[in-house]
Parts: sequence; C-alpha cells; structure tokens
Amino acid sequence: MEKTRIPLLKWFWAMFLMSNDKRGCSAKQLSIELNLCYSTAWFICHRIRSAMGERDTQYVLSGYIEADDAFFGAPTSNGKRGRGTDKSVVLVGLSLNEKGHPQYAKMQVASDVKGETVASFAEENIEQGATIASDGYASYNILSEKGFVHEGRICDPVSDPEHLKWLHTIISNAKAFIAGTYHGLGEKHLQRYLDEFCYRFNRRKFTLQHFDRTLLACIFAPKLSYAELTR
Repeated sequence: MEKTRIPLLKWFWAMFLMSNDKRGCSAKQLSIELNLCYSTAWFICHRIRSAMGERDTQYVLSGYIEADDAFFGAPTSNGKRGRGTDKSVVLVGLSLNEKGHPQYAKMQVASDVKGETVASFAEENIEQGATIASDGYASYNILSEKGFVHEGRICDPVSDPEHLKWLHTIISNAKAFIAGTYHGLGEKHLQRYLDEFCYRFNRRKFTLQHFDRTLLACIFAPKLSYAELTR
C-alpha cells in the first residue's frame, strides 16, 4: 500500500461504524462507505481491531467463569470435527454475574488444548482464585493446581442444560459474526477479529459511549504498521 495520509474524519467514521454495528464492518463495506481503496480500508480496520484488543488486555475475568475451547475456520481437509479437527483452536472464557448472566468474554487463539496451554490462558486472562467451570476434558484439571477453583463435568444438554450454556451461546455468536460478515477467516488475523467481537460484547451496555471508548483505545494503542500486518 502506498503511504498516503488518511483524513482524520474518515478515521472517526471508521471507529464509529466498527464500534456501533454488532455485525461488524468489513473492509469491503468500509471502502464503499468512506470512498477508500480496499487496501486502505483493510489497514484502517485492522488498526482499530488492534486497539480494541490492546484495550481489553488491561482487564481480567473475575468471579465465576465458564471456560471451553472452540474451533474456527473453513471445513477441514481431514474431515474430523471437535477436538480432532485441524481448524484453528480458540480458548474462551466468560464471566457470569450473581444471577448467572454473562458479563465479559475473552477469546485467544491457541496452538492446542493441552493442560499447560489451558493454564497459560487462565493465568493471563482470569483472576487468581476465581471459580472456573469447564466440561470433563482432562486438560482443564490442571486449573486446580494453578490457584483456581475448578468445576469440571461432562456437558449433557438433556440432564444438565445450564452447564456452560452461556459460553456456548457466545461461541455460536462469534462464529456467526465471522461467517456472516467476513465469510470465514484463516488463522493469521483471526485473533484480531475475535478481539473485535469481544470488545463490542464487553461494552454492549454502553451503547452511547461506543465511539468515545473506541477513540480513546485508538489514541493510546501502540502503532501498528501496514508492514507488520502483511509480513
């Protein structure tokens, strides 16, 4: 992309559009709305997503947490589903309030679902001492050794429909968001799209402040260059 000066007003409009539409705003749509070439719109979108993700690194989940792994991406070559797939692995955490309603979410692309990977995600994103509910997968048992209260049991939608109910709903929404707006993604930039989804979800109760909060996030975020995005 040629080094061109992007008018500040177009940056403001991009922040407004990306922070207020829960479906997201693709680079193609942004290029049409703001009369920009696609590569410039793509760069702006990723700069804003990067700022959103950076902002959420300042917070951790606390209280009662639902945790699980999910798999994002196009249909796989090996034909397997679930934990045997070759799709992108994503670890997910969701905090619930006293009434059992969802509060805040974290999603992180991971290399695998091994115990140490799960523990690393929890230590980075969840407050020490928090209660973490998971399914019965053995990798999550390590959490009780890492300073968390772990409640793991097999998910049975018939006998235990409430277990991880909200977490699975959020995962489904994230997949619909990526499939509907971006029509599937490779792993290279997946984290930023997950950051965008979590950022808006975590601020869904502050509708009138979306632009102001996103503007502040962009002001204080580390600068991301086009070269860094494309290398």
